[in-house]
Amino acid sequence: MQLKRVVVTGMGALTPIGNNLEAYWEGLKNGKSGCAPITYFDTEKFKTKFACELKDYNPQDFFDRKEARKLDKFAQYALVSSDEAIADAKLNLDEINKLRVGVIWGAGIGGLETFQQEVLNFAEGDGTPRFNPFFIPKMIADIAPANISIKHGFMGPNYTTVSACASSANAMFDALNSIRLGYCDVIVTGGSEAAVTIAGMGGFNAMHALSTRNESPETASRPFDGTRDGFVLGEGAGALILEEYEHAKARGAKIYAEVLGGGLSSDAHHMTAPHPEGIGVVEVMKNCLENAGLKPEDVDHINTHGTSTPLGDVAELKAISKVFGDHAKNININSTKSMTGHLLGAAGAIEAISVILAMEHGVVPPTINHTTIDENIDSSLNLTLNKAQKREVNVAMSNTFGFGGHNACVLFKKLG
Repeated sequence: MQLKRVVVTGMGALTPIGNNLEAYWEGLKNGKSGCAPITYFDTEKFKTKFACELKDYNPQDFFDRKEARKLDKFAQYALVSSDEAIADAKLNLDEINKLRVGVIWGAGIGGLETFQQEVLNFAEGDGTPRFNPFFIPKMIADIAPANISIKHGFMGPNYTTVSACASSANAMFDALNSIRLGYCDVIVTGGSEAAVTIAGMGGFNAMHALSTRNESPETASRPFDGTRDGFVLGEGAGALILEEYEHAKARGAKIYAEVLGGGLSSDAHHMTAPHPEGIGVVEVMKNCLENAGLKPEDVDHINTHGTSTPLGDVAELKAISKVFGDHAKNININSTKSMTGHLLGAAGAIEAISVILAMEHGVVPPTINHTTIDENIDSSLNLTLNKAQKREVNVAMSNTFGFGGHNACVLFKKLG
């Protein structure tokens, strides 16, 4: 069976450094930090008092008051970013065959704020279970793609992938395969997350996973730096329109990049910690290259998972050195989480968008906040530190890993 080619024809972004695609790119190339003290709740008793929240986001700019009350933030973010991507792709919703348009979305947690609020309301009450009738449909992780399909009438495959922080990368890989195999012409894919909540911050603090650099939050996310002390929680969404190449060409669509392949693997090691030698990461990148039909020396740029944790950054860079050998030093490696924080289930989507924009503009965004060398990291690697670098990028890879040892990798190529 001849696999169909798949391309990206639209993108949308709602991030801590920009509330649309253009603003996101401006933030990326200029090394903007999205981290600041938390405004959503009182952090006096919390170990970590900062996060990468969205700035100037008002749901009433996108939804009427009644509709907004029925949507958890993560579902709102999904609708906002997917609407931008659909508009960017210039899809004619009156002409396309909606039976062959699907929505495959990633979310690591889903409606955490909704769950938290309903439980708190019950605890403060008289013991009578007076729950909001929208509690369950607001909370469940699959409601984000459901709302996208309901809004636009898309009747193809519709579901959510849940693999912690690898969720939206898993969604993109599933979307790629659905179109490759001829099941769909178009899929709206990506991910959203809204975990900057009392429960989210408290839970990650209890795991000692978050940075506690409260005196300087804007520099707290510092992947690869010798003084890194944990990740910074972020929120938002990224959406991509994946489309069968001939279908896109026939309607004269702008093509950002071709999706050449993806890979999946498991560390099979620990609930939260990566394998110290990165063996699962080695396998996922090998799988991705094989799936795409490329050699290691074809890759120009890798946006790493790079969360700013002491163990994870070292393990991932070891894996890159193993897979790419001498060519590793020729690759522009970065971590845009230094700017956006970690968007959990949405990370794979916004980072895939970053590498596609790097290809389009010939600029690799920086890994900001680097001040101190880590002796455990190979100094010959180009980690694109502190300043964006001009570079022709023809092939780029995006790595995303999740608690439980879930590894996902997606690879893009510039059409020329």
